[in-house]
Amino acid sequence: MSEIYASGMRWGEGPRWHDGALWLSDTQGSKLWTDASGAWTATPLDAPCNGLAFLPDGRLVAAMMKEPRLVVWNGSGFDPYIDLAGARAPLGDMTVDAEGNLFVDEVGYDRHGGEEPRPGRVLRVTPAGDVSTAVADVDFPNGLAFVDGGRTLVVAETWKQDLVAVDVAADGSFGEKRPYADLAALVGPEARPDGIWPAAEGGVWVCCLTAGQVVLVADGEVRRTLDTGTGLAIACTGDGGSRLFVTVADTGGKDLNAAIADGTIATSVLVYEV
Repeated sequence: MSEIYASGMRWGEGPRWHDGALWLSDTQGSKLWTDASGAWTATPLDAPCNGLAFLPDGRLVAAMMKEPRLVVWNGSGFDPYIDLAGARAPLGDMTVDAEGNLFVDEVGYDRHGGEEPRPGRVLRVTPAGDVSTAVADVDFPNGLAFVDGGRTLVVAETWKQDLVAVDVAADGSFGEKRPYADLAALVGPEARPDGIWPAAEGGVWVCCLTAGQVVLVADGEVRRTLDTGTGLAIACTGDGGSRLFVTVADTGGKDLNAAIADGTIATSVLVYEV
C-alpha cells in the first residue's frame, strides 16, 4: 500500500531526503521542490536541474540537466559549484560517497533533441573539482547507488534494461563494469530502470518506469515488488528508516512523449512502508 506524499510536479527526478524533508527536481517544470519549510513548495529555476546529492557537510548540490556544470543551493537559488569542462550535457542522476566525491551521469546524447545514440559514462567529481571517468561505455546511464558499504557502485542502463556494477578499491579506483541484474529477464520486457536506491537489507530498489513496478533486486533475484499501477515509476529515495519515496508520473493515458510535449504529464510522490 502507498499514500500520496506530495504532488504538483510535471516530472520528478533525483528525490533526496535530508533533515526531515524531501527534495526533488522537476526537470520538465524547471523547479526545485521541497517541504523543508513545512509546506510543499517549488522554487522556479532559469534552467532545469536533474540529479541531487547532499554533501557530507549538508550542502545540496544539483546537476544542471542541459549544462555541464554542478551548482550548490544557497537557500533561495543555486550558485556555481563546479564547471565540468569537457563533459557533454545532458547530465542525469547523481550520488555522493562518504568523502564528498560526486558521481554524475553524462548521458552521452540528447535523445529528446534527436541526437544519434552514443555511449555515456559516469563522472567522478572530487571536492577540489577534479573530473575523471569512473565508469565508461554505459548505455544511457541513469540511477546510481553505492552498496556493500560503498565498495560497489551500481548503475542503471535504461535502454539495455539492466543494472551494471563496478567494484571500488580501497584507494578509490574503480574496477571493470560487470553485470548486476537483467531487469528484462527478472521483471519483464517493459522494465526500463530509471532511478535506484540502496536498500537497507542489501541490494537496490529499482524504479522500472514503464513496467508499473518498483522492485528490490539482490543477489540476482527480485526480493520484493511495489506496484505503481498505470503510473510510471521514475525515481526513489529512502528516509533512513522504513519509508521509500517514489516519484510516479501519470500520462493521462497518452504516449509518454506526447504527454511531455503537450504539458499534460503530472507527477506525484508516493510513500511506501518497506
